[in-house]
Amino acid sequence: MAGELRPGWHTSETLEALRVLLDRGTAVHRVVARGAGLGDHEMAVLQHLVPGPVGPAEIARRLEVTSAAATGIVDRLVARGYAERRPHAVDRRRTEVHLTETGRAEVRGHLMPMFRAVVALDDQFDEAERAVVARYLRGAIAALDEVAGRGTDPRGT
Repeated sequence: MAGELRPGWHTSETLEALRVLLDRGTAVHRVVARGAGLGDHEMAVLQHLVPGPVGPAEIARRLEVTSAAATGIVDRLVARGYAERRPHAVDRRRTEVHLTETGRAEVRGHLMPMFRAVVALDDQFDEAERAVVARYLRGAIAALDEVAGRGTDPRGT
C-alpha cells in the first residue's frame, strides 16, 4: 500500500505492517491483563519484572505514576502472589520487587501461543534476513523512543 501522508512522506507495506503490529501489541497487552485479572499498570509492572527485579521508585518512574500509586500496584501484585518485595542485595535500606514463579507462569501462560508463533516465524529466516529485520526493528524502536523521550536502547528496554 503506497501513498503519500503529506508531501515528502509516504507509506509502504513495511510501514503499514509496523503500524498494525503496534496496534496489535497494545491490544494483546490489554487482553492478557484482563485474562490475568489485572489492570494495565499491574500487567506493565509484571513485564518490567521479567528481566529482573526493579525498585519501587523505578517502577513509579517507568509507569509515570506517583510513588504512592506504584506502591499500591505492587501491593496488589504481592497480594495475588505475582510479585514479592525483597531487601536490595547491596543496599539493605532499599527494596526490590521480584517476579515470583506464580507471576512468571501467569504471564507465560497467556503469552505462550504468541511466543511459539513468533519463534516459528523467526526460524523461517536465515541469519542475513534476521539481520535486516533486526536493523529495521532497532530503527523503529529508536523512532518510538524519540516520541517517548527516552534514550535509544537497542534491546528495547
